[in-house]
Amino acid sequence: MKRTVIKINESLCNGCGNCVSGCHEGALQMINGKAMMVSELYCDGLGACIGECPVGAIELIEKEADPYDEIAVMERIAPKGELAITAHLRHLKEHGENEWLKIGINWCNEHNISADLSQFSAEKPKMACGCPGSMERDFRNTAPAQESHLRQWPVQLHLLNPAASFFQGADVLLASDCSAFTAANFHETLLKNKTLAIACPKLDSNTHSYVEKIASMMDDAKINTLTVLMMEVPCCGGLLGFAKSAREKATRNVPIKAIILSVHGEILSENWV
Repeated sequence: MKRTVIKINESLCNGCGNCVSGCHEGALQMINGKAMMVSELYCDGLGACIGECPVGAIELIEKEADPYDEIAVMERIAPKGELAITAHLRHLKEHGENEWLKIGINWCNEHNISADLSQFSAEKPKMACGCPGSMERDFRNTAPAQESHLRQWPVQLHLLNPAASFFQGADVLLASDCSAFTAANFHETLLKNKTLAIACPKLDSNTHSYVEKIASMMDDAKINTLTVLMMEVPCCGGLLGFAKSAREKATRNVPIKAIILSVHGEILSENWV
């Protein structure tokens, strides 16, 4: 499957080992004075190690990789003791990975692991290591602020992990950057009960990765539907092009709805394509 994992630039790595300490899952090790990925099976693609690197040698990339295996991770870190286990589970909670967190907690209970697991049902999210703006948060089980129907964070497509729990079986809204500012009733009419991704086909860079991410949502997260919300301006049509290309690449035929807004916020057309 194609998913997000980390990549280490060996020429930049100074061998400090900070990222190895920051990777609770044990995906990284120091080998011959350099940090190296020992198994993508253990890499959750959330990038906690990025903030630990003082020289910017680590980045997130999309590539063919084995699916992340939470049970394999638990088996790997359990011998390290309670502190390692709780650090890993806290890492999952802070990134909104509720499904992986549930698997990890169940594994601990099944194997009679001595660790304080009660904290993960009550602890408030904290800023994860790395960029705080890209920390994944699942809002689906929390009360909305005022009339907001936003179900997760982040929302920019470059920052989103297709394997995030909030994409599993979801109805997804892929919206142009301008649309939320144009449609007065965006939250109630267009966003309600949907997981959001935003993008701009004209101004965003590296947009070829968008097709891979959307295809992964379709095949791996098994999203239910994809609604593409565009402005009437010609350049916005590229957003629908990403969605159609992703569906051609994917093995699942996910229904796509195309909605076009006028610059005054009126819905000009709404069709399944």
